[in-house]
Amino acid sequence: MPIRVEIYTADGVAIAVVARPGTLRDIVEAGRDLVLEDVTWHPLDGNPARPVHEVALAPDDIHIAVSDAPEDGPVHAQWHDVGVDVGPYRVTGQMPTMPGFDPGRALARPTGEFVLLRDVQIKLLDQEDAGSVSQRTALVNRYVVDRVEADLMLGFFFPGAVMVVTGGKDPVGAGAAVATVAAGGGSEQNVQTPGGTTIAPDTAGASTVA
Repeated sequence: MPIRVEIYTADGVAIAVVARPGTLRDIVEAGRDLVLEDVTWHPLDGNPARPVHEVALAPDDIHIAVSDAPEDGPVHAQWHDVGVDVGPYRVTGQMPTMPGFDPGRALARPTGEFVLLRDVQIKLLDQEDAGSVSQRTALVNRYVVDRVEADLMLGFFFPGAVMVVTGGKDPVGAGAAVATVAAGGGSEQNVQTPGGTTIAPDTAGASTVA
């Protein structure tokens, strides 16, 4: 049965139909190009939307994927508030982990290219005042995420992303260098940098590189 989808890419958003059977996760995780039909393409360069008969997207070109059949999260999951920067988009929502998940001792690694978020808000990074799109669930390509804010260390889920651990908690088992950056109001946040650079606040609250 065809499903209606919204696919967010680096250049624009495609609102389209996918005729391939299966759930959206099954489709985007299949390792094949995603073929979109009856597309309305909304470019990010300010040009008007236009109809396109068919578009084929490689999985790596998909930043965020949404369908009219929301994905079910894992049973008995604990949900954590997260914010991710993925390409030109800022996405906030909640991400599931299983009860007892310890980022420092987790033996299980995430599988697949996409991470499920629920209660999602999507906006453009360079147009914060332009409003946002609400989605019940969305699949985010974890390999193209640039920055993550969450209340626990999620470096295993988002390789290469800068990690900001909110709430003043020290990350455990980050797998990369960890830095502490002063936040507004004198509070501190922990930042994991993918390249191993350590950044620490000086006495004036500005960041210095060690």
